[in-house]
Amino acid sequence: MKTAVDPSAEPKLTPMMAQFIEIKAANPGSLLFYRMGDFYELFFHDAEVASKALGITLTKRGKHLGDDIPMCGVPFHAADDYLQKLISLGHKVAVCEQMENPAEAKKRGAKSVVRRDVVRLVTPGTITEERLLDAAQNSFLAALAHAKSGPFSFALAWIDMSTGAFFVRALDTMQVPAALARIDPKELILSDALLDDDEVKTLLEGSSTTVSPVPKVFFDGATADGRLCRFFDLKTLEGHGSFERVELSAAAAILSYVEKTQIGARPPLSVPEREAARSGMSIDAATRANLELMHTLSGKRSGSVFDAIDRTVTGAGARLLAMRLAAPSTDVATIQARQDALAWAIKNPAGLSDLRKQLKRLPDMARALSRLMLDRGGPRDLAAIRDGLSGARSLSADLDGSDGLVADIRQTLSEAGTGDLAALADELTNALADDLPLLKRDGGFVRTGYTGELDEHRGLRDESRKIIAGLQNQYASETGVKALKVRHNNVLGYFIEVTAQNAPALQNDADQRFIHRQTMANAMRFTTTELSALQSRIAGAADAAVRLELNLFDRFLGQVSAAAEPIQSLSRNLAELDVICALATLADSENYCRPDVDDSLAFAIEGGRHPVVEQALRQAGDVFVANDCTLSGDKAGQIWLLTGPNMAGKSTFLRQNALITILAQIGSYVPATHAHIGIVDALYSRVGASDDLARGRSTFMVEMVETAAILNQAGPKALVILDEIGRGTATYDGLAIAWSAVEHLHAINSSRALFATHYHELTALSQTLDRLSNATVRVKEWDGNVVFLHEIVPGAATSSYGIQVAKLAGLPEAALSRARDVLKQLEAQERERSKTTLVDDLPLFSVSPERKPAKAMASQDEKALAELDATDPDDLTPREALEALYQLKKLRQSQ
Repeated sequence: MKTAVDPSAEPKLTPMMAQFIEIKAANPGSLLFYRMGDFYELFFHDAEVASKALGITLTKRGKHLGDDIPMCGVPFHAADDYLQKLISLGHKVAVCEQMENPAEAKKRGAKSVVRRDVVRLVTPGTITEERLLDAAQNSFLAALAHAKSGPFSFALAWIDMSTGAFFVRALDTMQVPAALARIDPKELILSDALLDDDEVKTLLEGSSTTVSPVPKVFFDGATADGRLCRFFDLKTLEGHGSFERVELSAAAAILSYVEKTQIGARPPLSVPEREAARSGMSIDAATRANLELMHTLSGKRSGSVFDAIDRTVTGAGARLLAMRLAAPSTDVATIQARQDALAWAIKNPAGLSDLRKQLKRLPDMARALSRLMLDRGGPRDLAAIRDGLSGARSLSADLDGSDGLVADIRQTLSEAGTGDLAALADELTNALADDLPLLKRDGGFVRTGYTGELDEHRGLRDESRKIIAGLQNQYASETGVKALKVRHNNVLGYFIEVTAQNAPALQNDADQRFIHRQTMANAMRFTTTELSALQSRIAGAADAAVRLELNLFDRFLGQVSAAAEPIQSLSRNLAELDVICALATLADSENYCRPDVDDSLAFAIEGGRHPVVEQALRQAGDVFVANDCTLSGDKAGQIWLLTGPNMAGKSTFLRQNALITILAQIGSYVPATHAHIGIVDALYSRVGASDDLARGRSTFMVEMVETAAILNQAGPKALVILDEIGRGTATYDGLAIAWSAVEHLHAINSSRALFATHYHELTALSQTLDRLSNATVRVKEWDGNVVFLHEIVPGAATSSYGIQVAKLAGLPEAALSRARDVLKQLEAQERERSKTTLVDDLPLFSVSPERKPAKAMASQDEKALAELDATDPDDLTPREALEALYQLKKLRQSQ
């Protein structure tokens, strides 16, 4: 039997543990990293969670309510690694630091506990530490606001605290999932009042981002404008654009969350940049996954489109390229300006190579600036600002003679060589040492010779032995006592020691410089005013040197903060220049062409290639087979119905045309010999097969959901690629769905489309759908095997060659033989019913977007029915019955 705990016998909580509980209560929902000396300690449930997540030992410390208090800890110097793991698992961490040293605490009493407080809440979207961030990827924190009224139902605001980027956009309900897929935020905040909203739950389905509910007041639209103006020290936002109220709510909410998590520290955020409702190509989450834009289907970056085209040499450039790949432009002027910049770079290969070498040496100024502004930066971040400013100054000279976009970049970079930015670069160059520590706390980052006072303190700190030895020699010479020694202990500090026999030489000094301190059995100890003063100076020299360096650091930080906006502008322009050079290098090395991009419905690609597959085949020693694709139409887009065997390259062909479109609209050259692309405002893809068992969806259900999204949303300026629609169900069900999908794309969506299928019956639709053309993949049969030629040609496939593909896959010969017999029987039955007959039997369904009421029955039909009702067949002779039939037929024909 368990013995009851006597409350009077329960030990009281120590002051330290009471402090932990108090701070933990003020920060619910976060693991509390409680600083104790060189460790962050975690207690109670936090310790149990952290020890399991981090794989570290769980121990105990004292008791609480009769139970052991679980405890675990991580070293302070390695905290970043543990933070990264916890954040990646979806945890939030409150970092609690010591706000004073133990000596200061003891002044309040022997049992006083060191003051501690939370200095920061670490969440997935608020990380700025260099080691925890991917240099080539933005780390976005987003806020989703909901409007009860107004032209838009929702708005998204998103920031990257590590760079200061800040965007906001109003959205219709249907646009929210695609926007979240494009931004891919690390963390999404929304009002706790929306957590149980069914509509919001549906919109967030499939998103892997961490959702953080916040109080409804964060999204208060009535105070949003004022909060934004106060944060940016503005009287009005009108000079930065016109914002919808729901947009202001989202933007203000994200600022409130930043202020909450950063505990007063302020990141260098830009004023929100408003994205227009149709400012970029819409690409939904399924399409992004199918096309493997940023990651392959297995989640790896290697093998993705981004990996194939990324030739950037800076982190900022890689992030900008990734943002453009995620949201291709739909503005022709913007696209053409980027193309002109690439053409300028390609014309001068030597200059391009030199620019890339210089860019590669530049640091990531934007992220260094953010860490400094949040008081998480160090000397190396100051050096990053210095090197970035100096590098920009030298780069501007290499852009002379440029025009357009490159000329604008040159103008911005040249500003680094004048005014405050030039003065800041020179100041940091003169002040910072060559070899810099990671942290500022221990000093050592200011160059020798920068200030005489600091050099003096360092001299005392670093050369105290030499100085004491000099004094010892001086005193020995003055007194004539060669055995005189200057020694040190923790009680007396520095003192002069001589033997008792030599003591009179110091005691009888005419100037009385030597002051008696202590008499020993065989020695006597003295000091001097000079030695005592030197001791005080030496003892405080190290602290004074660090204190002086930290004051200098704060001064430099103030100068950097004052120049934050032009530094950010400079960083953006350097990233732009890196992307220009990278895409120019890509175009030159991969033999890409400049596409013609306009506002038409044109889509004509000659010699198109898949950017990823082509590079993979080259590494394997093979050559990619290029193909043409023309979906241009006078008034609406064309549809290509593509048939052919598996493994022949249908899916590759579909994807490559979508990717060529994306590359064209980010302003890149494209893998083709020629391309003319009218702006695509939305890209839809349904390629491949996968299930979603976590949400109770089979492979076929996922296929139908994605197909439904396409047929419900695609418009005339969209590009649609569909592969094997209807293959996940019974043959006739699937054929019926695929048949109706083709008709719907043709009659209602009017989109440019590529539709790959194994339902050869669909090829007969080219007889009735004037904008549909048949295309197939050429193959050759040789000795019972099939040879894939990977060429797309007009026409329809006569066979799917499934058995030949099965043979290549290694099916047993017995199974292959049986499959051939079954196929022969099925084909014999199918010949009895031709494809033409099927088309005749299945006329086009009514494809009007609106259901029309059935036509009123014609008056002659009513007369015929009335005549028929009045006739009694039992009373008619054969002749009368025949005459009645003729009369009915006459009424029907006269309609």
